[in-house]
Amino acid sequence: MLSVELHAHSALSHDGRDPVDLLLEQAAAVGLDALAVTDHDEIDASIEAAERAADYGLVGIVGMEVTTAAGHVLAFGIDDLIPSGLDFRETLDRIHADDGIAVVPHPFQKTRHGVAAHVSEEALASADAIEAYNSRLFTGRANRRAERFALRNGLPTTAGSDAHISEMVGQAVTEVDVDERDASAILRAVADGRTSVVGRRTPWRVSLRQFAGGAKRRALRTIADLR
Repeated sequence: MLSVELHAHSALSHDGRDPVDLLLEQAAAVGLDALAVTDHDEIDASIEAAERAADYGLVGIVGMEVTTAAGHVLAFGIDDLIPSGLDFRETLDRIHADDGIAVVPHPFQKTRHGVAAHVSEEALASADAIEAYNSRLFTGRANRRAERFALRNGLPTTAGSDAHISEMVGQAVTEVDVDERDASAILRAVADGRTSVVGRRTPWRVSLRQFAGGAKRRALRTIADLR
């Protein structure tokens, strides 16, 4: 069984803080086996992290968090940037055409661009897996709904820290049953449902700090763009 972080953001995300080396250091320090950096509508830092992961004793997985017209979708195992703003199903088609897999994060959290409010149950069930545990939660209700949806539709489940600062990498991990220690084997196992979910709630003070830090960075970037 490998412990895999499938949802973490670097400074390349509009609301992320840290460079990839700090994410990799944290992943190694907490005993993870693999890490996917999943920046919002960006892929360059994820590619860099995947290339450098072996230096930290980790498997690197290329990924990104795509902003679809309905909300967010995690794309893994892709080679190219998936454009934002596309229809939900078209986004999944683009991911699959690039030999990737599509995992829907926090689908029932409306305030965080969960897609469930905007797509049918049938469409949501066409994803390859559902993130059933996101550590950035307050009550856990949305996670429980995601888990029930996945079980009802026979979909694999994953977990993710949704870390926007390096210290939170490893708060929630997907344990993956694989025979080979490489990215392709991990993603095949996820798609086959050979996963289990392990997670801890991100402390609410940290969640607020991540949110405030992201808002500040977005504001500073907006000001810089206007100059």
